[in-house]
Amino acid sequence: MLTDPGFYFTSIPAVLLYGIAKGGFGGALAIISVPMMALVMPPTQAAAILLPILVVMDMLVVKTYWGVFDRRALVLLLPGALLGVAIGYFSAEAMNEHYMRILIGLLSLAFGIQSLLGLKSLSGSEHHLLSGGLFGTLAGFTSFSIHAGGPPLTMYLMPKQLAPLMFAGTAGMFFAVVNLVKLPPYFLLGQFTGANLLYSLALVPLAPLGVKLGHYLVKRSTPGFYYQVVSVCLVLIGAKLLWDGASALYT
Repeated sequence: MLTDPGFYFTSIPAVLLYGIAKGGFGGALAIISVPMMALVMPPTQAAAILLPILVVMDMLVVKTYWGVFDRRALVLLLPGALLGVAIGYFSAEAMNEHYMRILIGLLSLAFGIQSLLGLKSLSGSEHHLLSGGLFGTLAGFTSFSIHAGGPPLTMYLMPKQLAPLMFAGTAGMFFAVVNLVKLPPYFLLGQFTGANLLYSLALVPLAPLGVKLGHYLVKRSTPGFYYQVVSVCLVLIGAKLLWDGASALYT
């Protein structure tokens, strides 16, 4: 596949887009990276190739945003996220990913539209143990199962109206932990073949460029513009997840 031009035409933009999102700009839009790569390979292989690259990106994000994150949010979200990853692993054989896409798609659409219209969010502007645990579990589960952890995390963090850099740093730290925890289960499920790791190695030099570009865009964004971008991304990703899930069920 390394000699196939289609691999590079799809994978290079996908990795750069994921890096920009990892750097903190447009977060949930990173979900389209796997479908882009899936144009020339199976989706499970695309996800397996991306995961080691994401871990490298996470290390860069941790260095970039160290000390710039909401500790309270992470304390509330991460225990649920670890539970969600465990649920995803043990239900890997039984889970219907199409229904999960529809559910997350509907939630993302509703929340994104709600935010764009300026309506009050049900998740609240203050941190709360119950909602933090719920959205953390949902983010961990969907991150493991359908690589769509961004929308649930965004739905929890957006109403808190964190500064753009603080929002990006909190999301970055959250997924740095989640992706690290996902490595052993992915290995046990046989996702890390020699060929996939070779493809990851070919693409990993793009990781720093994407993260730096994302960080650059966040630093130069006003809070109003930043949250408008996040809301639009939620709507777009919600529509895509809903379409993918419904199409798979009814075709």
